[in-house]
Amino acid sequence: MSFLRRQESIYKNSILKLVWSFLFLLIIFDSQNNQPMKKITLLFVIMLLVVSCKQEPVKKYFKKYDESAELAEQQKHPRKRMQFKLMQSKYLDMNTVFASLAKELSSFTEEEYNTLKPLILERDIPTLQAHIGNGNLSYEKLTLFYLYRIRKFESDSTKSLNSIIALNPNVLEEARQKDKEKGANSEYSIYGMPILLKDNINTKDMPTTAGAIALVENKNTEDSFIVEKLRANGALILGKVNLSEWAYFFCSGCPLGYSAVGGQTLNPYGRGKFETGGSSAGSGVTVAANFAVAAVGTETSGSITSPSSMNSVVGLKPTIGVLSRTGIVPISSTLDTPGPMTKSVIDNAIFLEAMLGYDAKDEASLDKNLKESKFQNEIFDTTLKGIRFGVLKELLNDSIYNATVHKMKKAGAEMIEINPERARFNGFTTLLNIDMKHDLPNYLANNADKNVAVKSVKDVTLFNLKDSLLRAPYGQQLFDGIVKDTTTLKQLEVVKAGLNSVGKQFLKDLNDKDLVAILSINNYHSGVAAVAKYPTLTVPMGYKNNGEPISLTFVGKPFSERTLLKVGYAFEQLTKARKIPKNYQ
Repeated sequence: MSFLRRQESIYKNSILKLVWSFLFLLIIFDSQNNQPMKKITLLFVIMLLVVSCKQEPVKKYFKKYDESAELAEQQKHPRKRMQFKLMQSKYLDMNTVFASLAKELSSFTEEEYNTLKPLILERDIPTLQAHIGNGNLSYEKLTLFYLYRIRKFESDSTKSLNSIIALNPNVLEEARQKDKEKGANSEYSIYGMPILLKDNINTKDMPTTAGAIALVENKNTEDSFIVEKLRANGALILGKVNLSEWAYFFCSGCPLGYSAVGGQTLNPYGRGKFETGGSSAGSGVTVAANFAVAAVGTETSGSITSPSSMNSVVGLKPTIGVLSRTGIVPISSTLDTPGPMTKSVIDNAIFLEAMLGYDAKDEASLDKNLKESKFQNEIFDTTLKGIRFGVLKELLNDSIYNATVHKMKKAGAEMIEINPERARFNGFTTLLNIDMKHDLPNYLANNADKNVAVKSVKDVTLFNLKDSLLRAPYGQQLFDGIVKDTTTLKQLEVVKAGLNSVGKQFLKDLNDKDLVAILSINNYHSGVAAVAKYPTLTVPMGYKNNGEPISLTFVGKPFSERTLLKVGYAFEQLTKARKIPKNYQ
């Protein structure tokens, strides 16, 4: 129990004792059959009842359960990193996460939830804004729906996804304000839309932990640049989601979607059966399960495309420099970028536009104005006819990819087979090691709460060794590797140039054969796009025989986000592949 909650309890108990004392004295005086005293006694009885009612404890929806049988079953999983050591967080109490919102949420009923469900579930932003515009919905009700839905599923031990780390205590008040103002309530606006953030993105009203116990005191921060932009455009920051700790550059071979703070994130299409993808696991899972309108992820290499594809959602990794990284816990200032994760391409376009802006504090930020015009309308007019795509010959043995290529060709697209040499990423780990060795201390010095005790990667490793079972149950091999790496900054520049050249060489057909995009599967070629600093867009393509999602990934030229979104929308409308997870309807 927190200090404030203890003090509240002490205060209420003191009041009760005082009331009982007064009541006892009044009963003594009342023994003389004094009528005025009878009235006073009755009054105090009523007061006692009122105070006693306030003492009723808030209902606890979240209870720890015995997961030993589940964990035993996980040890039979053929994939080693799916053989979990734990699932529930050993740190987080979800009752505490919901505490500030519990009172307001208590009056929202299952009946109301079911009434709103057809208006909200799987609906895109234009549809939601239309419902709000015609009075069928409000921003407050939309927010309540998502909060209720999160609690409904996350409190069920058979369906919990361990996806939420924090909730914005002010979000309902902010939603009511949006209803009053109705600001930029246009069809294609992020205004009033509840958004979730990966928990490596700074917000002023919630801690930013990167999933690490070492950062749980990282509470008093300013909004990151992209959060400032989202708020300026009217978005509601609903909360923070789980992730692969330190964006999956921490332990070697450990489960995707695990963090010491949030526990093990699970895939709604198959809890414990399918991987979540990483590192933006919570972002992909929460969007797939309809816990919010959309979520922000971050990517160094595959961390948006991987969880997007594994959870059947749309994910965009923009060109480096399109979106600011200021106020985001880093891995690599060379390769890091945030990006939107949504249920539809149109939502992705709306979301991207709401985060755009030049940031002078981010050395990679480029004054490239993608906002020449509102481009959501343009998307609707796009077709695949005459669009030239590169088809990777090595992937044609995948039956779903092969069938998709034929479907796109039938729709009028020009499909050009390409067969680039396999890329070799010599020095990739070195790049991440040295970038993080310098970039993390910079974040801790300039963007973190001053009460955070750790100031470097080495500090984190020493902190974790004090209680490794809680703080690093899968080890911290990659962090140990960062500490040991002695590569100089001069040597690093050579490594960076070599990797960038490898990526561009693999993707040279984009220019040589005048392709709009090269078509890949999931995050198969995310590393190539990462080192080349090219954008990728992942769109649901279908499901394997066992129900596991699979996605088509478009790799485009630098700053071709608008084009990728257009062809992505046309592909989405052609296939309409995404299906809501059957246990989360």
